[in-house]
Amino acid sequence: MNDRAPGLVLGEDVKIGEGVSFGAHVVVHDGTIIGDGCLIEDHAVLGKRPRLARGSSAQGEVGTLEIGARVTVCSGAVVFAGASVGDEAILGDQSFVRERTRIGKGSVIGRGSVVDNDVVVGDRVKVQTSVYLTAFTTIEDDVFVGPGATTTNDDTMARHGDETPLRGATLRRACRVGGGTVLTPGVEIGEEAFIAAGAVVTRDVPARAVAMGVPARVVREVGEEDLLERWR
Repeated sequence: MNDRAPGLVLGEDVKIGEGVSFGAHVVVHDGTIIGDGCLIEDHAVLGKRPRLARGSSAQGEVGTLEIGARVTVCSGAVVFAGASVGDEAILGDQSFVRERTRIGKGSVIGRGSVVDNDVVVGDRVKVQTSVYLTAFTTIEDDVFVGPGATTTNDDTMARHGDETPLRGATLRRACRVGGGTVLTPGVEIGEEAFIAAGAVVTRDVPARAVAMGVPARVVREVGEEDLLERWR
């Protein structure tokens, strides 16, 4: 652990691996687990406990924040207790990761992006700047989410009873979602699909489809030359 970390605050029962480096004024809350070789930059907050409004859909057990090996948590990022961050992931400056969320190995969460509670982000996912991933969103491996994209999960905008579940979007393997897109509650973007910038997606998009517009419509198919396997 770096012994030159002014203002470092460590809670009780924190576990820190070998070769971890801390910036200035980092706060690590009780029970947090940090893997070997991690870089935790200035003013990051790890293991924050949630404070929830009465009736919030985010109620539930929280647990411990677990950060894998060689993870970078950039300046000002906040990562809640109960999240899990895979090896070699990068959480960008001022990113925000809520409880019970999983960030997969090698994934990147861009600057200022918000990953809400109960989200699953697969391996090697690229989430760009200022993205909002709402609660109960699922993102499979190798997905690209462009800057400023927004997912939603509640058609009623909070005017529903407890019996109405929230429905995040599902982004299948290797799909690409352009900048400024909006995904409405419960939509599924198929494997290797392509959503053009600025689209508003109100219905499911099939695998390998190219969709654009408001509301989004399928206009063609992703060509063989653009499939992920050609670009690894």
